[in-house]
Amino acid sequence: MTGNLRRRTLAAGSVVLAGALALTACGSGNDSKDSKDTSPGAGGTHTVKTAMGDVQVPDAPQRVVVLDTAELDSAITLGVKPVGAAHADVESGFLNYLPKDQVAGIKDVGAITQPNLEAVAALKPDLILTSKVRDGDKYDKLRAIAPTVMTESTGHPWKENFQVHADALGKKDEAAKAVSAYAAHAKKVTEALGGKEKAAATEINVVRFVEGADIRIYGKQNYIATILADVGLGRPAITDEAKDGFSYDVSPEKIDLAAADVIFHSTYGDPKKAKRTQTLGSGLWRNLPAVKNGTVFQVDDQLWIQGIGYTAAGKILDELRADLTK
Repeated sequence: MTGNLRRRTLAAGSVVLAGALALTACGSGNDSKDSKDTSPGAGGTHTVKTAMGDVQVPDAPQRVVVLDTAELDSAITLGVKPVGAAHADVESGFLNYLPKDQVAGIKDVGAITQPNLEAVAALKPDLILTSKVRDGDKYDKLRAIAPTVMTESTGHPWKENFQVHADALGKKDEAAKAVSAYAAHAKKVTEALGGKEKAAATEINVVRFVEGADIRIYGKQNYIATILADVGLGRPAITDEAKDGFSYDVSPEKIDLAAADVIFHSTYGDPKKAKRTQTLGSGLWRNLPAVKNGTVFQVDDQLWIQGIGYTAAGKILDELRADLTK
């Protein structure tokens, strides 16, 4: 989006890519049940139901490549270090909330918006994780490299997607533990806020300043909304007006529509170009009840909006508890 944002994409020539795909197509790209898996993690296969149909994957994949932030979070949560991952459009490449030791050594295979298929093929993966909304147009090329598991979309259905990722990675038991730990964590946050009734009586808005776009007041059909719902927090009426449940977009001149008991806000891109500087300095913003009451909190966009997974969710729950019990 700007020169300050990282857009490091590996270049690949079409001729070289075609050769790489041809070399990797044999033995690892056929999704049929009759195919023989010769990948490093071979030793048996199982069927995973995906957005693109049933896919045969190794029972214990050893060389996994992930092409979006949710898939990377899922892998890390389940104790799997991918051999390759696509990077987000941020300075840190891989999102900064992920433990450094758990992402160290992962090969960057290009931007999420344009993964380098030659780089993916060079890693000789035995499993690729992504979503149809991101890479559906590349599915045939990806499955020519390795069995490719795609969920339909990302964001709001993250819990369902996590189960697909766990199935593909052969980590269902680990997934069950992660889900149970998250549920217990959310319950403790609710209790720390004074119980279900008090939590529900506290209305929360999440505002995102986005470079090159209007300001987003997040609705109820997105990743962060599910976490707020799991804690049992209330949401203002404006969230019901969100387009497709995702967000209600406003200009700085209408930021008063973000009124709530508590406001969490994040920024994607340059603060000035995202209209954050202008908005936070305005009279409309200063007159919001949450601003006057000191219940406005700036949060990390990479964690709250871009992460999408149980590792991110656990950290968000910790921040919710800390901020809302001050």
